[in-house]
Amino acid sequence: MKVYKPEWQCTFSVNEGAEESASWKERIAWRLRGFADRLEGGGRTIKIDYRVTPTISSQEVDTCLGKGFEVTQRLLTQLAQQQACEDVMRHAKAELYVEDHQH
Repeated sequence: MKVYKPEWQCTFSVNEGAEESASWKERIAWRLRGFADRLEGGGRTIKIDYRVTPTISSQEVDTCLGKGFEVTQRLLTQLAQQQACEDVMRHAKAELYVEDHQH
């Protein structure tokens, strides 16, 4: 009887800039990305590298990335809400946030 063993591999990385060992082409590309970020004002450019075997479709990759960004949006929204509540409390009850420097 033949035994079948599924094999797969997945690597995923997110970069925000060129590594020290980057080629001159990659360093130029990151300089252009930085320039574009400054022109547009705000935002953040990231580069996503992935390798998946066996190969999956670009549509499946896009679906996975989209779901990841949806989770990110929810987390950022929760953090913004928490910060807004803290800001209100700091304003309304400032005495609770005064540090005691009389030790």
